[in-house]
Amino acid sequence: MQKPEMLTDLDVASTTKSVMKKLPEVTLAFWIMKIAATTLGETAGDLFAQTLKLGYFLTTIALFMLFVVTLVVQLRASHYNPFFYWTVILSTSMAGTTMSDFMNRDASTKFLSGGATSLGWGPQGLGLGYPTGAAILVSILLVVFAVWKATGMTFQIRDIVTFRGEALFWSAILVSNTLGTSMGDFLSDSSGLGYAGGALLVTGALAVLVLLMKVPVVPNVLLFWVAFVLTRPLGATAGDLLTKPVTKGGLDLGTAGSSAVLLAVLVGLMAYAQVQKRRTPQMTEREPVARRAG
Repeated sequence: MQKPEMLTDLDVASTTKSVMKKLPEVTLAFWIMKIAATTLGETAGDLFAQTLKLGYFLTTIALFMLFVVTLVVQLRASHYNPFFYWTVILSTSMAGTTMSDFMNRDASTKFLSGGATSLGWGPQGLGLGYPTGAAILVSILLVVFAVWKATGMTFQIRDIVTFRGEALFWSAILVSNTLGTSMGDFLSDSSGLGYAGGALLVTGALAVLVLLMKVPVVPNVLLFWVAFVLTRPLGATAGDLLTKPVTKGGLDLGTAGSSAVLLAVLVGLMAYAQVQKRRTPQMTEREPVARRAG
């Protein structure tokens, strides 16, 4: 029995099938929408868990179910739809917010919103703390990437065109958004930097990543995933800056008002992306079909 061999470009060209792209191009607009979605994910997650007092446990279950529903819609779609894609990003951001809070926090009053003495039914946190929670999430994310690499499929978002590749992509997104929330909350609550200081630190780190794009030895795929994780704590700190009381260094705009404004902004951006998509001729990518040795 022959050993599997690497496919040449000619082999790939002769054993491919046309598939429709389902993920967006990574442009400046992509990152603007990502930050808007993650900031909304922070404010909306806090709105349900704290302002409406549903608690971290019930909210996490509800938002995770919402993530599953939006993911099924995205996976069943035959082509890229900005509303489907960014709704999943938003649902991972909201679920990631409460999943992180449930892991890292406990039922003590220091984590409750103003005037609240308790939250909804069920346990209100495991109390692991931000460092432990982040370490667990980093480990899970590394496992996802290890499995992804073992499959031999690409990490390039523009080249992900299979169901299995997209499933791995969304698994990494959910974990990275949860990890980013833990990082953002640590910067806001425990580092001493405050909400504005944490946001500035993450912005500076993202600026360094932009500069590293000009360095040939640094893979752009690595920069993409690091940036994807870091834009989540930027959204978390920005969301806290908008909603938290002035006495804690926030602007005290409230979770409901901030979420409504951010939702309007995100929907507007999604509508713009949909219009741009319709103006662009539909493109297909070529998906290699794995050749098995006989």
